[in-house]
Amino acid sequence: MELKNKIPFHFSIIFTIACIILVITFWISIVYGNADIDTSTILNAIFNYDPEDVNHNIIIDVRIPRDIGALLVGVALAVSGAGIQSVTRNSLADPSLIGLNSGAALMLALTYAVSPVITFPLLILTGFIGAMLGGTMVLMIGSSRKDGFNPVRLILAGAAVSALLSAASQAIALYFRLNQSLIFWSSGGVSGTTWQQLYTGIPVVAIIVVIFILISGQLSILNLGESIAKGLGQNVKLIRPGTMLLSMLLAGISVAIVGQIAFVGLMVPHISRFLVGTDYKKVIPLTAVLGGCLVVGADTVARLMGEAPVSAIISFIGVPYFLYLIKKGGRTI
Repeated sequence: MELKNKIPFHFSIIFTIACIILVITFWISIVYGNADIDTSTILNAIFNYDPEDVNHNIIIDVRIPRDIGALLVGVALAVSGAGIQSVTRNSLADPSLIGLNSGAALMLALTYAVSPVITFPLLILTGFIGAMLGGTMVLMIGSSRKDGFNPVRLILAGAAVSALLSAASQAIALYFRLNQSLIFWSSGGVSGTTWQQLYTGIPVVAIIVVIFILISGQLSILNLGESIAKGLGQNVKLIRPGTMLLSMLLAGISVAIVGQIAFVGLMVPHISRFLVGTDYKKVIPLTAVLGGCLVVGADTVARLMGEAPVSAIISFIGVPYFLYLIKKGGRTI
């Protein structure tokens, strides 16, 4: 079923423009920082790496993995938010607002309490388990048999569960003296991203995004309502939990890399639907690109401001937008 765009812009044009913006943003992020490095030095570092050159080390070991990490997190959080909003039909759904991020952070705190030396694949696994814990609690509290996932109830449940899980994380940090280790996770930042993390994170995120694209047609139909989706032969009992699990895994990966960042999964899917309509065959790819633009751009601004928390930069935009949605009544989508 082909869904009409809300505004008469062709998807290929918008997607191409978004990709160009992403490339420009990514390049600016590599060039500018505490030490401004010219284009020729960057190209030499990429194609003729000299381990004795300090600028080459900054580019290869710090800035490029950091920027790729920001891109990866932006894609993961944005697509996760789009998936959650599609299956809950809730315009206020976001990984951070329904307990996924706080649940993942709690499990990471428990993992660090058990062992200070942890492999990144294990961090992804524990983050996924924590995201499942937090998300399941919120969805159980925020849903009802009569009206499904009520927007206001879902957000209230998310706030309560997130506060509970965050308090538990702080208690674990205090008891096991993990405060310094968990500051990174609470503030959100990609400055510590390593190539080892990317070698694991990139394939996982890429596979999940491809799966989202493959099931995007079913998400579009599910977005019309459960009864319509069933009438059109969709396996709602498989698509809904499967989409939620994939969204939780993306949230767990994001927390493992960058810590807790809010509002990316809330804002970006809305922008994508505004630009190309509610056909998820178009929404998912555009959401992935715009999510990368947002986090890479926010990290660049944070770096230029003296390593300010990325989460604070994004929240500066996200909070007003969230209040705007609340004012509209948090309607289903």
